[in-house]
Amino acid sequence: MGCVLQFSDIHFGCEHKHAVAAAIDYARDTPADLMLVTGDITQQGFPKEFEAAGEWLRALPKPVFVTVGNHDVPYWDVIARVFHPWKAFQEATGHPAHDHQFLSNALMVRGVTTARGWQARLNWSKGVIDLDQTRRAAAALRKAPIGALRILACHHPLIEMAGTPMTGDVKRGDKAALIFAEAGVDLITTGHVHVPFALPIDLADRCSYAIGCGTLSHRERGEPPSFNRIEWDFHQITVTAVAWDGQRFADHQVWRLPRRQDTRHRETAPDPKAPGQLEEAAV
Repeated sequence: MGCVLQFSDIHFGCEHKHAVAAAIDYARDTPADLMLVTGDITQQGFPKEFEAAGEWLRALPKPVFVTVGNHDVPYWDVIARVFHPWKAFQEATGHPAHDHQFLSNALMVRGVTTARGWQARLNWSKGVIDLDQTRRAAAALRKAPIGALRILACHHPLIEMAGTPMTGDVKRGDKAALIFAEAGVDLITTGHVHVPFALPIDLADRCSYAIGCGTLSHRERGEPPSFNRIEWDFHQITVTAVAWDGQRFADHQVWRLPRRQDTRHRETAPDPKAPGQLEEAAV
């Protein structure tokens, strides 16, 4: 019924050149409803990095949806970080940093910014989410067409996942995740930790899922460069981590997730009679 390719953390400036080029070829050979990029398209926000990132994004099949990450700021320009942290990102990508949205009959995606140019804490790489922006996104996603997959896209995982090599430490992340789960959002897609995962969020009806994406950079954290192929029908969502084996991309790990069917929000039930089972398998 539908397919999304999710890329994240390409980190132009320290990108894995062979994997980045092969990802374009894979995308061109794979029919998909959307190319979704969940942040950190550059390493230090240098102009040459944004130029390379923009060229790569324009080479992807359309439509493309891009969110910002914590590395997508002018890292060494304090004035820019404070007063216009996303100007270079928006100019390079043509995508807004806030309240970004994609809508079709099969799919709705809404972006929320969890990265900040600076914060009142030492580690500016960690996440922050604004609850007003969260509520606007949740209200929009609640109005998606009947049967459409509802995706929230941001850079940092809103809820910490056990076993990942680093944390997002998102301020107000738990509250935002509950708002999205209550609104019937199917997937919260993120990057940042550089390893793929697909897990139920233990809130509301447990049919909202946290989907993490790997990296296409040399900043590997125990996993090869990878991206996600997300496929769905009325009954099930299948997330496949597609990993680089040194020569090509191949299916590496698969998660099969039962799709939300019968909840307090009737508009989120595309097929009330369909049961589902959660299954994880290695390919």
